[in-house]
Amino acid sequence: MTEGNFVDYVKIYVCSGKGGKGSTHLHREKFIEKGGPDGGDGGRGGHVILRGNKNLWTLFHLKFTKHVKAGHGGDGGSSRSTGHDGEDKIIEVPLGTVVKDQETEEVLFEITEHGEEKIVARGGKGGLGNWHFRSATNQTPRYSQPGMPPEEVDVILELKVLADVGLVGFPNAGKSTLLSVMTSAKPKIADYPFTTLKPNLGIVSYRDFQSFVMADIPGIIEGAAEGKGLGHYFLRHIERNSTLLFLVPADADDIKKEYDILLDELRRYNPELLDKDRLLVISKSDMLDDELKAEMKVLLDKEFKGISYLFISSVAQQGIQELKDRLWSMLNS
Repeated sequence: MTEGNFVDYVKIYVCSGKGGKGSTHLHREKFIEKGGPDGGDGGRGGHVILRGNKNLWTLFHLKFTKHVKAGHGGDGGSSRSTGHDGEDKIIEVPLGTVVKDQETEEVLFEITEHGEEKIVARGGKGGLGNWHFRSATNQTPRYSQPGMPPEEVDVILELKVLADVGLVGFPNAGKSTLLSVMTSAKPKIADYPFTTLKPNLGIVSYRDFQSFVMADIPGIIEGAAEGKGLGHYFLRHIERNSTLLFLVPADADDIKKEYDILLDELRRYNPELLDKDRLLVISKSDMLDDELKAEMKVLLDKEFKGISYLFISSVAQQGIQELKDRLWSMLNS
């Protein structure tokens, strides 16, 4: 999937179908001149339904869809015939889609399971025919109920990527390179900040034909929680990852400071993100010789008490298998 095809935010106007009106028909046959009321009920209007589809990874198929309308219910007929129900309109969305009311920003619901269906706009109820209004004192009612009006709502569909491991780091920390080495994904890689503008997903193959999903999230900068850089456009994707892999390059001026800034941005965006499992990975470690690496380990042990860390090099393929083992044990502990 190319970067331009990854869409994680769309606005859509949805409208359900209106209910059909009830019939005011009076029964007539050849030898029955004045039969009683036999008007049928109107059919209900069609619903607008969202359905989860695990085979979708993006909202791209809805990028140019601005209006979604369901069918109207049919009117009731004679002989107590009920009108047909309006055609439901089903919108397929990837797992992890959050639906919000565009006006109030209120979260209506989330789609997280394959085949899960939620009604966004409920079809109007069909009106009752005059058959329901007959009584001892009014044996030929010549009135019926109109159908209920449709529901109209402007919604925001927001995709939060579902992945087991999310890569967190500053621009140019080597996240895309690591993803390309550990998976068969082919993200854009270049020597300048913000090469990655959209999340990339890849499946990491593990022993015994097992696997887990890794997400390359666009780089964080200081102030991202307030919307700087790509801000909230990518921070929401981190919410759905069960394990966070913090990537800091070995040539960083201060590894502890970079790690603290990343952690602080996540805390300011959503404090619950700090409850996730974390692993610190020092990338580009092929630039370090054994002596320098030993010195850094002493320093890291002192500064990162209780925090697991690993040295890797994506280009030199160093520590990749050890990283897979560590992530697998964290995901299945």
